[in-house]
Order: sequence, then C-alpha cells, then structure tokens
Amino acid sequence: KKESTIRKQLSNVRKDFEVKAAYFSGVSNNISWSVKMKKAANIQTEVRVEEHKPFTVAYIRHIGAYKGNEELFGELFNKLCTWANPRDLLCIPETKFLTIYHDNPEITEDEKLRISVCISIPKEASVEGEIGKMEVPGGKYAVAKFEIFGNQFQEAWDCIYGGWLPASGYQPDDRPCFELYLGNPEEHPQKKHIFEIYAPIKPL
Repeated sequence: KKESTIRKQLSNVRKDFEVKAAYFSGVSNNISWSVKMKKAANIQTEVRVEEHKPFTVAYIRHIGAYKGNEELFGELFNKLCTWANPRDLLCIPETKFLTIYHDNPEITEDEKLRISVCISIPKEASVEGEIGKMEVPGGKYAVAKFEIFGNQFQEAWDCIYGGWLPASGYQPDDRPCFELYLGNPEEHPQKKHIFEIYAPIKPL
C-alpha cells in the first residue's frame, strides 16, 4: 500500500516537470536529460548517468527530523570540521563535503530518519567517539547540479525522483543517496547553495 501511494505521488509530481533527453554520439554515457520544474522556472538541472568509485568518509549521524533545518546541518558540519582540522584531515579543495540520506522520508517517520554529514578522508584514517567511518559505495549514479535557495531542496530532489526518474529507464538502487556540496552559501552573493545530488540507480 505504501509503495502504491508513493507511485501515485511520483505520478502527480511528474506532471510538474518538463524532461528532455539529448543524445551524443561517440561518448560512453551518450545521453543527458534537462529537467525543468514548470511551476518554478529557476529550478532546473541537467542529469547525467555516471559510474563512480567508492570512497571513505568520516561522519556524524543524526536521527530525527531535519527538513528545512539549515542550523542543524551547520552545527553538525562545524562539529565534524572541528574534529578533523587538528588531525590534518581538511584539505581544501580536495576534501568532499556531503550528506548521506539513509531513509526515504516518504515512508519513514520523522523521528526515525537517519542522515550522516560527512567529509572524505583517507581510508587508513582513524576515528573515535561520535565520529564514525564508512565507505560510500561505488556504482552507477544519476548526478544533477543545482544552485538554489535553502528552502528549495525538496524541489531539487523532486526534479530527480519525480521528474527525471520516471522518464529515464532506470529505477532506484538500494545504495544510499547523497548531496555533494560545491560551495559555501555564506560566500555566495545571493546566499544560494551549490551542490550535486547523487541518486543510486539500476536499469528497470
């Protein structure tokens, strides 16, 4: 019943998007998709399917509601960076900053939602206390870049799962999805967030 409800929701969301495919000859991943939200002209992206290698991260886990809480994410990343900096684990711009989402908020209760704020670290690095270490799985991902305001993250995710996915020939894989951050919104002239969504996928 829950899956049926989700499919219905995705069908409704899909009507809000314009999805166009473009094909390129002579390259390995020879297709990309432009996705545009009809009701918000500034929410648009290009989606590409890419193969990625696994990498190691240090993380802090949060369990509970998180939607729209920029302060929460800021506190978690600040705590993680305060731990990493004295250990020479922050190497800008090589270090990746990301948030991994372990649960589907459409079917998981808010108080049980799990996220991990992460930075990439060498595989041999040690962690302790509330700082954990894990490997982000490699494999095939749908990747899309966004430049949005802090209250538009849901629309960005809808672009992928509600707009692009139903038209793509792919389905979600069981690896976790994540956001990879490409800049500090405090340094952006409009305070926008620049990031990429990585959605794990497999053929239908």
